Amino acid sequence: MTTQARLIEYLEKEMGLSEDAIALAVRQAGALPNLLPIALWKYGLITAEQLDQIFDWLEAPQPGQNFV
Repeated sequence: MTTQARLIEYLEKEMGLSEDAIALAVRQAGALPNLLPIALWKYGLITAEQLDQIFDWLEAPQPGQNFV
């Protein structure tokens, strides 16, 4: 599973965002999926605190990541 797919799953399950809200942000982020959290915040779909939570989640080791 890609990082973006895991992020979308996190946004839906843990943050309670709707598929429509996420789809809007994905469209706005375009070819730069790393901008997804910023797009969510820019359009008022998440708060600044939630944005921080997302960045914390992104920085945390994810299941299946191998560090050598």
